[in-house]
Amino acid sequence: MSSSMQCYCGKPLAFESCCEALISGRQGAESPEALMRSRFSAYVIQNYDYILATYALAQRIELSLNELRQSSATTKWLRLVVQKTVQNNTSGKVEFSAYYQLDGQVYLMHETSDFIFDNKQWYYTTGLIHKDSGHYTQQRNDMCLCGSGKKFKKCCA
Repeated sequence: MSSSMQCYCGKPLAFESCCEALISGRQGAESPEALMRSRFSAYVIQNYDYILATYALAQRIELSLNELRQSSATTKWLRLVVQKTVQNNTSGKVEFSAYYQLDGQVYLMHETSDFIFDNKQWYYTTGLIHKDSGHYTQQRNDMCLCGSGKKFKKCCA
């Protein structure tokens, strides 16, 4: 039995056999959802090289590692919930909710992300942020969003 922790993306697999294989480059994402999940995990572990590399070329040339670092430096990513995935051979969409903490406050980012399949790989292009994104009120006695199994007030609060 492995003592590995569950993957940050929320799948019931060890990080080493889930997103880490994609982030390390040992394997490619087989779907837009797999890429979305690995990007979330990369944000959690602050692997901005991977995040930048998984943007489509048109978006990648507009970004820098420094910009990615600065925009996420004080963000603590708590939980990813994938609601819906649609794909064909050349493109895909993933609707998800990502919960995060910034300056002691919890927020929800509800987005539908667009992906393209190019040169035998999936890439993130853009995302549409839904109107319900923003400040999220977690009740103190609710189970914590991070998946620890503890109450929020005893964990990430």
